Amino acid sequence: MSETVAFPQDRTCPYHPPAAYAPLRTSRPLSRVTLFDGRSVWIVTGHAEARALLADGRLSADRRNAGFPAITPRFKALQDRRTALLGVDDPVHNVQRRMLIPSFTLKRTAALRPRIQETVDGLIDDMVARGPGAELVSAFALPVPSVVICSLLGVPYEDHEFFEGQSRRLLRGPDVTDVEDARARIDAYLAELIERKRTDRGEGLLDELVERHLETGRTDVDELVSLAAILLIAGHETTANMISLATFTLLRHPEQLAELRDDPSLISAAVEELMRFLSIADGMLRVATEDIEIGGVTVRADDGVVFSTSVINRDEAVFAGPDALDWHRPARHHVAFGFGIHQCLGQNLARAEMEIALGTLFARLPGLRLAAEPDLIPFKPGDTIQGMVELPVTW
Repeated sequence: MSETVAFPQDRTCPYHPPAAYAPLRTSRPLSRVTLFDGRSVWIVTGHAEARALLADGRLSADRRNAGFPAITPRFKALQDRRTALLGVDDPVHNVQRRMLIPSFTLKRTAALRPRIQETVDGLIDDMVARGPGAELVSAFALPVPSVVICSLLGVPYEDHEFFEGQSRRLLRGPDVTDVEDARARIDAYLAELIERKRTDRGEGLLDELVERHLETGRTDVDELVSLAAILLIAGHETTANMISLATFTLLRHPEQLAELRDDPSLISAAVEELMRFLSIADGMLRVATEDIEIGGVTVRADDGVVFSTSVINRDEAVFAGPDALDWHRPARHHVAFGFGIHQCLGQNLARAEMEIALGTLFARLPGLRLAAEPDLIPFKPGDTIQGMVELPVTW
């Protein structure tokens, strides 16, 4: 049955997996799906098998491998481009990750919390001054991580409209030429910024990388541009979508929201549960470099492998009653941040941003509610990072 399922598909509800994925849940842990170009690939939907495979060195993240799966024409158009960190294997991946780890530790994240809180408070002040009522994506969900990642990297925030716009084109098209042009524009912008930092050093992560790695010959401009692009795009797109979709989800679950308001100490647990429940980055991709026996099947060398995080994170064998929000379940072992060597480098920062943004938003605006019928509020299609296109609210 699962062989007839196409991947990816749009969600019918923004916080649940697509209804058409139901056969994938019953055919765990691995089955077959069909991509846009007719190619059949493995899809992993079992939690234990997903963690085992994501930690298996026989699966490659190198997108230039001929067998690597492309889930959209947009993705396929960029497949021959060198992609740092997310699209390389060890030992290159390890070298790149070690360059960045010091900037994303728990200690460094803790030091950023006052800056995050200041940003969140300022944005809410602005909304209150203009309100009541706001479009929450543009007024809050997107600026929070954009300000933070710009500050961390040393990217001028006054350029945010440029890179946010190009990021949208890169991730959503609408067609291949948009994607290719957006990537070229982002690369050119970052190359120019890096060149300026060689003579006019600031205090951001990019400045540190220029000084410690570019000027010493440990890396080159192309690699640094690729690293910076990943950090800049992922650093604001993923968290912005989580903030907007989590807000919508909480407003649609008043009992769980009331519990969170009554006990703000639940915010860390709530963020973990929301990460599991929403699984906004649905469809991690790999290609097998050797035969792998797992889950009663043989994944052959050169087979494409897709990980459906939205289904993996609702594996009943691991999460009891997985289709319900429950702040009291142990949800930390979800795979929303991935697993293995490619597990999200910025997860500590993302958690801090979500805890502060959501906790402060609902504390300061206790009357927050949707300003449109839920079914009329647009959310993103299944072939990109999940989230709200816009989110009209009032209070």
